[in-house]
Amino acid sequence: MKQYGLIGYPLSHSFSKKYFTQKFEDEGITDHAYELYELKNLSDLPELLRAHPGLCGLNVTVPHKIGVMFYLDHVDADAKEVDAVNCIRIKAESPIAAAFDGEVGIKDHEFRLEGFNTDVYGFEMSLKPLLEAHHTQALVLGAGGASRAVRYVLNKLNIYSKLVSREPEGDRLGYKDLTPELISQYKLIINTTPLGMAPDTDKCPDIPYEALTGEHLLYDLIYNPAETLFLQKGKAQGAAIKNGHEMLILQAERSWEIWNDQVNNPVRS
Repeated sequence: MKQYGLIGYPLSHSFSKKYFTQKFEDEGITDHAYELYELKNLSDLPELLRAHPGLCGLNVTVPHKIGVMFYLDHVDADAKEVDAVNCIRIKAESPIAAAFDGEVGIKDHEFRLEGFNTDVYGFEMSLKPLLEAHHTQALVLGAGGASRAVRYVLNKLNIYSKLVSREPEGDRLGYKDLTPELISQYKLIINTTPLGMAPDTDKCPDIPYEALTGEHLLYDLIYNPAETLFLQKGKAQGAAIKNGHEMLILQAERSWEIWNDQVNNPVRS
């Protein structure tokens, strides 16, 4: 039995478990399972791996996306740039092979852990089809971990971005800085905050929605509800809108490709 799963804390619900369980059923894959592994302390990860020798891959969610990198043998280039890992490929490896490969130090296991960031892939692939020539500048709402992946993708696509935070400092803007004049210059606005996520669907980022036009594109990483208040207000002004559901599907499929060696080997950390 090949096992996959999600680590994080707390794990009250999981898109990934539902998605992969349905995928295995739809595709007639009977020897695979996806489970939730709630880890309060990352130091318990090696024991989890030893206790489940059938594990071939893990997804990683908060609060472990950064800390888990300490346990990895290899890290993909995108994950390095974003400084966060949310997908781990687990491969069997003997200690002798590891020694010849130059991997020595804290690792005492007989498997290789390779880290990737599928946030980058999912966001990029879901955003690119929506971009138009005038989407040259973007506002990224929120300064959490997700915003790093978003800004990394925007930079790859040659889209200049500014970060907007409740705690402005340095080159970060505050919400009070978002004047109608500034909104008119930034035709792409991406919400990476949890504002508007169910059950608090009556909340949204505090921006001057009246300044939005038909040239604007609003992207919300939230997928529940399908149309957050942020997206509803943008739609009312004629803006194009997109939620995070497709991004999650793309992330899941990317994880599946990684676990099945359909993605190039990662760069050593």
